[in-house]
Amino acid sequence: MYQLFCDSNCELWYTEAEAFGLKVISMPYVLDGKEYYYDLGKATDFAHFYKRMREGAVPTTSAINEQNYIEYFEPVLQDGKDIFYITFSHKLSATFESMDRAIAALKEKYPDRVIRTFDTKSISLGAGFQVRMAAEKYAAGATMDELEEYLTEMRDHTHVYFIVDDLIYLKRGGRISAVTAAFGKLLGIKPLITVMPDGSLQSVGKIKGSKKVFAEFIRLMRENEFDPEKRVEVMQADCPDTGDAFLAALKEAFGQDIKIDYQVVGPVIAAHCGPGTLGLIFYGNKKRNG
Repeated sequence: MYQLFCDSNCELWYTEAEAFGLKVISMPYVLDGKEYYYDLGKATDFAHFYKRMREGAVPTTSAINEQNYIEYFEPVLQDGKDIFYITFSHKLSATFESMDRAIAALKEKYPDRVIRTFDTKSISLGAGFQVRMAAEKYAAGATMDELEEYLTEMRDHTHVYFIVDDLIYLKRGGRISAVTAAFGKLLGIKPLITVMPDGSLQSVGKIKGSKKVFAEFIRLMRENEFDPEKRVEVMQADCPDTGDAFLAALKEAFGQDIKIDYQVVGPVIAAHCGPGTLGLIFYGNKKRNG
């Protein structure tokens, strides 16, 4: 028997995580000098968080330490269960160095137990999309080997794209240069960002003007052979009007029966992308960036 874990950077909504019986590792952020741990929306004050960001507050994030991981994992091992942890992209955080040390220590202490991790090579609902699908298999009794095989296929076909409203947040995170950020803001250029197969972020285009964003997203869905039998994930960071308009555009393009999950970007991810971000995640029959 094993316990399925995920982390809050997958941004699966808390009701789903609870329904699937997932153990969730909560990732921290600091706002106005106070530390919080994201709870997948259960008690998060999104309105206050985004209000403070728009007023100029600069939230920060950090990796959790080795002991944090041990505190999450050890009770499960003590209960005689193995662990399968589906993580967000290892390319995007140093937290996994702490995780590796914790796992090594726990394996020495519990040599008969198995701790397996799977890197979704994605972030936000790019990871959560994979977690949800895997959780359905887990609930149906899939073994660890079966789950890993399934996730490997899902990962290759999970496409993630997003547009940010203000390049300053990407600049702070070192994703773009100060010069690029300044010219982008001046010219109204929005970078199109995707998650690469290795789990890193990369700009793959530039879009001038908000009206062209929807058309580009829909073009990418068609180009990558979006599978209408699976869900589409739409994320918005304090821009519900833009998100609502995009939902309408998706329904016009693919029919009213298109399956859409629609939710707000959480504080940890928003600290790096900023208010006004619009994200799209979908399963494509073509492998991502392949």
